[in-house]
Amino acid sequence: MDVFIVALRAIFVNKLRSFLTALGVIIGVASVVLLTSISNGLSVFITEQFNELGANTLIVFPGDVFGDGGGFSSEHSHAGLANSKLSQREVNNLQQLREHVSSVAPSGLQSDTIAVRNKKRKITVLGTSASYETAFNTKPTKGRFFLDSENNNGDKVVVLGFEIANQLFGKVDPVGKQVTIGNQNFRVSGVIEKKGGGFGGPSFDTYAYIPLETFTRVYDTTRIVRIVVKTKTTERLAEHMQAIRKELERSLKADEFSVVDQSEILGTINQILSVLTIGLGGIASISLVVGGIGIMNIMLVSVTERTREIGLRKALGATPNLILVQFLIEAAILSFFGGLLGVGIAFGGTLVLQAFIPAKVTIDAVLLAFGVSTLVGLVFGAAPARRAARLSPIEALRYE
Repeated sequence: MDVFIVALRAIFVNKLRSFLTALGVIIGVASVVLLTSISNGLSVFITEQFNELGANTLIVFPGDVFGDGGGFSSEHSHAGLANSKLSQREVNNLQQLREHVSSVAPSGLQSDTIAVRNKKRKITVLGTSASYETAFNTKPTKGRFFLDSENNNGDKVVVLGFEIANQLFGKVDPVGKQVTIGNQNFRVSGVIEKKGGGFGGPSFDTYAYIPLETFTRVYDTTRIVRIVVKTKTTERLAEHMQAIRKELERSLKADEFSVVDQSEILGTINQILSVLTIGLGGIASISLVVGGIGIMNIMLVSVTERTREIGLRKALGATPNLILVQFLIEAAILSFFGGLLGVGIAFGGTLVLQAFIPAKVTIDAVLLAFGVSTLVGLVFGAAPARRAARLSPIEALRYE
């Protein structure tokens, strides 16, 4: 206990030097915990987004969206979107699979601008059917989603994403108001609840949803970039998927489409996030090594400065092991409190980031950061501690 008190006293005698010594550990721990919290938060957020769709949701993409290794193939997916062979024909065919399918929602995408009076914003226009509301579990907070009849007639109605509605109308209810998309006038029928970021693209909250028939006429395209299919049951998902593939192969080649369920997409996304977390965590951990080197340097200086103190303690009966333990404790305390401050900074940073992106500090990340920081202190404090323990008491007392 006396050794611990002596170590604490030695640290607090030089508060500024002790803080600067631990600064590398503080930055390293804060970086590791913060990056891990961002990754974990994104993983939880994405999982929740997929769970909202329901386990019985399948998505048909154009082209081969998965590479040979099972991950997303950007080359194939981008080429597939640009050269999509999916069309209303495939949508109609899937709707005939009443034994397997409960709803089918096609999507066409187009970048454009939306304007109200003197306010103008860039948006993503999504052309779809009335089934989109049930297929994506989308709930309007104001007004309603457009109807099948409005889709069939090609009516110029639009449902606005949460964010774009706020940007254009503020606190004014936009339902029934007129907006201009491109050079076409549309009537607002509803506003979608806040959804957040869209996978692989802009935030859903900046989307403008219009009937697919209207989309086809306005943008002169029949290309569909995605078809969301709600199956009848979850238990027979593999059977439903096989039936959907078989139906699509009647009009398309096997490499012109991909049918995936959420577990495949979610598994790939989590795999990517795990690799990114490890990579970024490894980079951030370099700060811990730098912090450890800083501790070792300052401790070596401290041994030199306290040579006479060490000699005096040895002359009064302190053993080499006791001196060794004292300096190790000093190094461990510096690292521990550096880790504590780092975790505190990471918590504060996480609270700030939560206003913009999902972030969640986990107990595993905190324990790992504490463990590594303390270990760094012990490892890099070992050399100065051994040097102090090996000092000859006679030579130490002679030191000026």
